[in-house]
Amino acid sequence: MKIYYSPDEILRLIEGFENGTLPKEQWTHQAHLGMAVWYLSKLDVPEATNIIRNGIKCYNAAVGGENTDTSGYHETITLFYIWFVKKFLTKSNSENSLLENANNFCTQHGDANLPFEYYSKELLMSVEARRNWVEPDLRQMI
Repeated sequence: MKIYYSPDEILRLIEGFENGTLPKEQWTHQAHLGMAVWYLSKLDVPEATNIIRNGIKCYNAAVGGENTDTSGYHETITLFYIWFVKKFLTKSNSENSLLENANNFCTQHGDANLPFEYYSKELLMSVEARRNWVEPDLRQMI
């Protein structure tokens, strides 16, 4: 199953994300994952993390969303996916294109419930987890 059909499609996603013009209904879980694959394919983890973190907060505000204790940006989920995407990219075939990596990641790991393999719902949905990084309580990240 293909999520993205061309590198230009991913580029348009990134451009819309960065400038806050991506329609809100297109800011799906799969779009979040494609964006993470993009940045983590091109930048080191600290730089990608800063761009992803700040980008999500800015994008949410640009489309009228709020980053609060109950909605918007979620630090633990963001950092969890940064770790998971980077782990995936490190193990993937180095000759894969960005398009292949984005599609492979979304196809293999695109279930939005993935973090719940590592976190209880109570912990992951807590205000503390939304505001700050918290370690998983169900399964170690190795």
